[in-house]
Amino acid sequence: MKSYKCALLVVCVMLCIPLYAQTTDNPALLPQRDGSHDFDFLIGDWKAHVRRLPDRLNNSNVWVEYDGISNHHKLLDSNANFEEFDVTSTDKKLRIKAQTLRLYNPATRQWSIYLVDLDNGTLDTPPVVGGFAGKRGEFFHQENFKGRTILVRYVWLDISPHSSRMEQSFSPDGGKTWEVNWICELSR
Repeated sequence: MKSYKCALLVVCVMLCIPLYAQTTDNPALLPQRDGSHDFDFLIGDWKAHVRRLPDRLNNSNVWVEYDGISNHHKLLDSNANFEEFDVTSTDKKLRIKAQTLRLYNPATRQWSIYLVDLDNGTLDTPPVVGGFAGKRGEFFHQENFKGRTILVRYVWLDISPHSSRMEQSFSPDGGKTWEVNWICELSR
């Protein structure tokens, strides 16, 4: 009888181990989050208000403001989307036309964001790469700026069906400090 109870205990423990492995105490064994629809909130037409810091990483506080449009479309009903962006400064002297291609990689569960230069037929590489945690998205890459390597960060926040905000920041010190140099507020 004693060996029967021991065998029963071993079976119970073996059955409970997979249940324990799926708790938040072992996040590596939890199912991975599918972020392929993270940018679905952007699909459609938006009014864009931009504040841009032209003199970056130079302790400047002179911003230029722009207004215009930001229109987003899914590509072939996939997990990719394309943005057409066109804003003009409030004094009508400056204009920014831009396109953005966002691609979701299901293997890495990350988004790659490419700036498209249709006038020159190029994609800015490397892309800005990252993802969302709740209603906040963070995306990073490195680039050369004025002869030095810096980190670039895009942050999406304040996301709702009627508004959202995207900020671009530069860090010259490996992410210890960030200077916001682009704020785009979208509204419908």
